[in-house]
Amino acid sequence: MSKRVLIVASSPRRNGNSNCLAESFARGAEQAGHQVETVYLCEKDIGFCRGCLSCQTTQRCVIKDDASTIAQQMGKADVLMFATPIYYYGMSGQMKTMLDRANPLFPSDYAFRDVYLLTAAAEDDAETPEGAVHGLQGWISCFEKARLAGSVFAGGVTDAGDIEGHPAMQTAFEMGSRI
Repeated sequence: MSKRVLIVASSPRRNGNSNCLAESFARGAEQAGHQVETVYLCEKDIGFCRGCLSCQTTQRCVIKDDASTIAQQMGKADVLMFATPIYYYGMSGQMKTMLDRANPLFPSDYAFRDVYLLTAAAEDDAETPEGAVHGLQGWISCFEKARLAGSVFAGGVTDAGDIEGHPAMQTAFEMGSRI
């Protein structure tokens, strides 16, 4: 059964390593017959949440920017996949801001159940992505029907393109093909 997959790529570099992971995941999901859409946050205008909580009654944000549209797309997707570079052992600010701005989804009848995370970093210790995983898990925990279905980490990649040939590219492809 074909699923709607939304990929939220949060690298500030359009051709960054985590975005390359996202594209590999997308190829796997498309090859498996799923409908895949990728949103590159670096191409969007997204402001910070103001904490007004109006969205909890209206299910819409008062800020008129791209985050509102992205949050609506997230709510309609069967599968969410977030890709982020690891900065200071955490997710990118762009990703965190988008998660905060997805607050209108909390009281909604969201479709997503499985959420995936792909990360890339210059460091390559196994614990490097733990902060990002923990941060995303905190967001997922607010959505009772959702779960962290998997994650992939590519360490030892700094400059754009360093990820080419990295084993995590194949792992991301395979993960996408199994959703």
